[in-house]
Amino acid sequence: MARHHSLASDLMALWFQAPMVIAARTQAMAIAAMTGSATDYAETSRMVTEKMAAVAESVVAANVAIAKEGMGLAAAFAAGKAVSGGHDRVTAAALRPYAKRVRANVRRLRK
Repeated sequence: MARHHSLASDLMALWFQAPMVIAARTQAMAIAAMTGSATDYAETSRMVTEKMAAVAESVVAANVAIAKEGMGLAAAFAAGKAVSGGHDRVTAAALRPYAKRVRANVRRLRK
């Protein structure tokens, strides 16, 4: 079962771990430019495809979260209950794909 991460832990992953991933990948790109290593070129390609996948997953997750919030707000409004915004849940849903990939890349690139 996958662990659930909070908005705060996802933001912390992006804040602290993303620069480590960027540094490791920048080094790999520099080495690829000097040596022509296929492995380093593969890392560059992986970086681009991961970003595209993360964007797509983030957009879908944000739209699903917005729809859920809208349904919840509509039900609360119909019941005459006070409503509060769910912007944190939408933000968390949108950031989760990026944070998940950053965590995985840190683990993989440390090796």
